[in-house]
Amino acid sequence: MNIALWIVQGLLALVYLAAGGLKVVRPRDQLVASGNFDWMKDTSDAGVKAVGMVEILGALGVILPWLTGIASILTPIAAIGLVVVQIGALRVHLVRDERQPLPANVLLLLLAAFVAVGRFPG
Repeated sequence: MNIALWIVQGLLALVYLAAGGLKVVRPRDQLVASGNFDWMKDTSDAGVKAVGMVEILGALGVILPWLTGIASILTPIAAIGLVVVQIGALRVHLVRDERQPLPANVLLLLLAAFVAVGRFPG
């Protein structure tokens, strides 16, 4: 079980570092122009950057506390935060009638929930 949790934690960290980094580094207009981020049309630059920062922090949170043994309770809390991020993403995509991203959102939500449950003390 520990190996499965580490694999999922690593996968989540990679996905959220990449996605969050993209949102933080690239201008919103450039991301919208790519055609892959239509939801950003209705979101401010600061809103997109904030989502990106939350994703980066979540990525770091699902790995570093458990890896270092320092405040390891933060790992399942970060995973719960990523579940909340995906609930928000699902809501945005459903409201906008964007069906294509939904399977990925559900998968990321389930993976984050797996880490939250698996790493929660108790």
